[in-house]
Formats: sequence, structure tokens, C-alpha cells
Amino acid sequence: MYRNRRAKIVATIGPASSSPDMLKRLFEAGVDTFRMNFSHGSHQDHAAVFRAIRTLEKEMGCPIGILQDLQGPKIRVGQIPNGRMTVKTGDTLRFCLSTDDHAGAILLPHREIYTAVTAGDDLLIDDGRVRVRVLDAKAEVLETVVIVGGIISDRKGVNIPNAVLDISPLTTKDRRDLEFGLELGVDWVALSFVQKASDLAEARSLISQRAGLIAKIEKPSALIEIDSIIQLADGIMVARGDLGVEIPPEDVPGRQKELVRACRAAEKPVIVATQMLDSMISAPTPTRAEATDVAMAVYDGADAVMLSAETAAGIYPVETVEIMDRIIRSTENHKFYKSLMADADFNDPLSVPQAVASVAADLATSIGAPLIAAFTSSGMTAARVARKRPALPILAITPVEIVARQLCLLWGAVSIHSKDITTYEQAVSQARTIGSALKLVGEKDNIVVVASVPFGHTGTTNSLRVV
Repeated sequence: MYRNRRAKIVATIGPASSSPDMLKRLFEAGVDTFRMNFSHGSHQDHAAVFRAIRTLEKEMGCPIGILQDLQGPKIRVGQIPNGRMTVKTGDTLRFCLSTDDHAGAILLPHREIYTAVTAGDDLLIDDGRVRVRVLDAKAEVLETVVIVGGIISDRKGVNIPNAVLDISPLTTKDRRDLEFGLELGVDWVALSFVQKASDLAEARSLISQRAGLIAKIEKPSALIEIDSIIQLADGIMVARGDLGVEIPPEDVPGRQKELVRACRAAEKPVIVATQMLDSMISAPTPTRAEATDVAMAVYDGADAVMLSAETAAGIYPVETVEIMDRIIRSTENHKFYKSLMADADFNDPLSVPQAVASVAADLATSIGAPLIAAFTSSGMTAARVARKRPALPILAITPVEIVARQLCLLWGAVSIHSKDITTYEQAVSQARTIGSALKLVGEKDNIVVVASVPFGHTGTTNSLRVV
């Protein structure tokens, strides 16, 4: 399906959007990839959604991506006496691994915290609504002072911005969920709580090539190793919820731009996520600030923008997707957008495959071609063209079904799953047939074809023709 926009839309599925009818309405409104959030719902629920999406895919006759988002470890306080307590600035609090010998202390049952934090570190409770500072850290006890007071209630989350915890991003639950998702056939797996590049190794060993691996960037420590993380991952999610708790909120926009640019340079898709149209959970229209937020992610060059609770639990899931689609289209049609995309200069030496793809993008623009046909087995040829952000569609044609679905996240890609080809004549014929069917190519139009020759070889991107 050709949507006549470059940035993609990811929508989270939940109680408000899990029926086959609603999934179809969301797809028709503009969703390119559906996110299954394994922090909620049973395996049975997710399996039903997965089957419904694959049925919809057959009905619509085009690839649809499915992203499995793993919950990751959750750091939480334990049970609070009477369910909640109010603390004031200046109060002293004791956190303990076990409260058996510490009456009045707050249970924090995560041994990794006690070995990682030091005096001066802050603990942020309930998304930072309460902030305490560590005065003294012992093996099983933390003495703290309240910096920002408020209410602490049962099982509220705890963020520790300045500490790297000795904890795997994959819990026992995550491993079960991951194997289930891979058996279903998800296209992408998003890994939560990535602190360092080595955190990706375990997930990669379990996933292998069965799905693409997306690293969620939500910890300050991940920003320190971001170049290595991007190299090891297949894509990145800018998870601004937890990231915005753990770093100053005024730093989030700049970090977002850095991450988008780094992923574009590395030819990896990047998703900007969290609270994009948050008010539409309960309102039929977004705030002007939210519309601007989505537009700024598009101006940054993000491959995809993501909806969370807006489509999972909101009252207006379809309307939210429609408005996000309209914001993207309007932004991409603005006079500043094309110049912003074209002006990016990465100042890095290009490999031969990158140079061929870059020239293809420039050439297609110069001759007024209606599209670039990128024949790809791994998706890399299309990704190399997309790095240039050309102002025309990238017809990404692949014989590999999972690659076609993964390309539903790639900027500018019109993803096509097709029969394998072995000659340039077949490639040209197929590009013209598909382009005509999508009403993108006229009889006298020139199109640019870029591929790896011999066909079927991955990673080379060594051939460019105008036909």
C-alpha cells in the first residue's frame, strides 16, 4: 500500500484496539507496524492479535509489521504500611533489602541496587514524583533524605539515573515471552532496560536472525555507549518516558535529535515514542504542543513515530492515527522539510554500496524520476537509499517475507514482497508493473533501479541503472 508519506506510524495494541475490525480500521487510517506490549496481556491475547494482523495482511495484500515489546526488569518498592505514606522534603528514609530487622523502613527488594549506588545518588520514585538522595549505602540498607516530597504507595517504580545495575535486561518472564513471540513469528523484538552495549548479546543469541532487535534507549548509561549499541542493534527506540525521568526533561529534545541522526548515519531505523498525542487518550483532538512534538520528530528525520496508550486504551484510537497521519503529511509537504532532509551531511567516508545508493537518490531526484526501485534481500539496499532521505518513494522489493515486514519501519520505503528475480530484465519489468499498479509510474517515466548483482547476494549494492 502506498500512503504518500515517508515517516511511518507504529500503534500499540490493547483493549481498545485488539478486535479484527479495529485493527483493520487502524491500518486503513495509517498504521504501518503494530506493537504488542508484553507488559500487559496474556499469551492467548497476543496470539489472537497476531493471527488477526496476519489475516488482515492477506486481505490487504501488503506487508504489515509486528513488533514485540518485552517488559524488562521492573525496579519497585515493596508493600508500604497502610498502602501509602506521605513524605516531606528533609525527611530521612531508610530503604532495606528486607524489613525483618528494620521496623519503619521501606522495602526495596533488589540486591543489585545496594551494590550499585553510592552516597550522593538519587532514587526517583513513581516517575520522579518523589526524589530521595542517598546519604549512606550499605550491603542491605540505604539511608536517604527526601529532596522532593510526595506520596509513596505500594509497588511504585524506582529509577536510579546515575547507577548501572548488575542486572540482565531479560527477566525469566521476558525469556518466556520472547520464545513465544518468536514462535508466533514477530518481525521485531524491542529490548527494554538496555544499560550498555553488552546487554544486547543475550537477546541476540536467543533471537539470532528470527527477528530484528530494537534497543530501547531509556537509561542515561545507554547514551554513553550509544554508538556501540546502535552498531549491535537492528534499530533503536527513543523511549522518552523513562528517559525523560532519568535525564533532565530539557535535555530530551536534544538527545532525541542526536539519536535520530546517529541511526540515520548508521542506516538503522529509529522510532520516537511516548506521549506523542497523549491527551487523545481521552480527547478527540491533540494539543498544539503535541502536534508540534510529532512534527518535530518528523523534521528530525525519524523513521517512525509511535502511539502507546492512545491506541491501546484510549477512547479515540482511529482518530489518533488519522491525526498523526495528517501531521506527518503536512510536515513532509512543508517547504523546510525537504531542505532539512537534504542538508544532512554526515562527513563520513562512504563505502562502495553506500556511494551507489547515495548516487541513486541524487540521480533520481535530478531527473525527476517518480520512484527509486531498490531490490534487496536483507533490506540494506533500501536502508542505504533511505539514509539520503530522497524526496520520492523507495520501492523496496524483496523476496524475503520477514524483510518485507521489517521494511514497514523504514523511512520512505514502500515495502513489496515479491517472487525472487535473477536478471535485470525481470527486475525492470517487476519495478514497472508494481509502480504502475500503485499509480506511481507513467508509461514514459524514467525510473532508477538499484540492486546487488548477482541478484540474491546481500550487502553489496553495486548496480545502478536508469530505465
